[in-house]
Amino acid sequence: MFSEDFIQLLRVSTGQAETVLEALEAAPSVSIRLNPSKLKECPFPNATPVAWSPYGYLLKERPVFTLDPLFHAGCYYVQDTSAMFVGHVFRQVLERLEPGASVLDLCAAPGGKSTDLAASLRERFGDRFSLLCNEVMKNRYGVLRANLDTWGDPCTACVSRDPSAFGDAPLFDVILADVPCSGEGMFRKDAQAVAEWSLQTVEFCAARSRRILGNIWPTLKPGGFLIYSTCTFNHFENDDTVEWIARELGADILPPQEFPPVVNTRFGQVLLPGLVPGEGQYVAALRKHGESSSIRQADVFRLFQAQRPLPADASAPLVNVERETALRYLHGDAIVLPEDAPTGPVTVGFQGHPLGPGKNLGKRCNNLYPKAKRIKMDVR
Repeated sequence: MFSEDFIQLLRVSTGQAETVLEALEAAPSVSIRLNPSKLKECPFPNATPVAWSPYGYLLKERPVFTLDPLFHAGCYYVQDTSAMFVGHVFRQVLERLEPGASVLDLCAAPGGKSTDLAASLRERFGDRFSLLCNEVMKNRYGVLRANLDTWGDPCTACVSRDPSAFGDAPLFDVILADVPCSGEGMFRKDAQAVAEWSLQTVEFCAARSRRILGNIWPTLKPGGFLIYSTCTFNHFENDDTVEWIARELGADILPPQEFPPVVNTRFGQVLLPGLVPGEGQYVAALRKHGESSSIRQADVFRLFQAQRPLPADASAPLVNVERETALRYLHGDAIVLPEDAPTGPVTVGFQGHPLGPGKNLGKRCNNLYPKAKRIKMDVR
């Protein structure tokens, strides 16, 4: 299944090749991360907390998330446990920031890490932060925007720009660069990544990552932090690139804290299937040379004409419905609201969480849920 080149590079890069290869033959795990602004307890029974995420839970089995109204209300995000470790490293950096911090998630789609950053920033700073989420690929940008809309944090916004189009002004206190990579850590979930892997692909991805980082580096403030991550194992895209950033762009590498069973590398940390329940993930943190300055905080949302999440109509009363009606609403069907529901514009909700707009006529409620978001599968 795996090429000899991959196996040899895995041995050199991790020293855990046999453990990883065995794990890649097993079924992937499933996990969620709560939206703490909407949900405080895991809605699934017998879930196990994720050690490095205050909001993460490993599930015993995979539910049909499409048929859970809480999923559509943005109460949680389905995310691999290993990917959550990037949020853990971000929270370590967050302790050094001040209210009003400006953060860029450079390669943000589909939005898992963006929503994790948003939750951590909100817990620490309330409304006093800005998180700009960028995705250059137009087809992936739509997914990012939809997920940020569903998550619903007003201090986030999204944009679609090449890293070279951000300019040279030092705007950001933190940049997360979860760069496109050869995807070795996703082999268990992505057969195409296995088929497309080669040493040439690794070399191409490493060079592309350095181009991306070189283009965006001027926008990181002096004394600001870069969190660099990939979903791959090899040292060319991971430690070697971090070493290049420090040497060529000018940064100090922050020594990683011990967090077994996460493996410390020369400059970062790697999560290996077989040692952790999730997929492969690498992350490192660096601090740009120079002293933090009193640069006036720019309105990065206005500067880049970013799109904010669509707010719910606060003037429309929230009308809660039971699960079956909620699913029919999410499917796009006309529904009937409880007899005591007010007529006119309403917000259809489930367990106190808004799902979307409707217009109650009394005998029925016209469904105004956006067509692009409607459930396609049978909800009966």
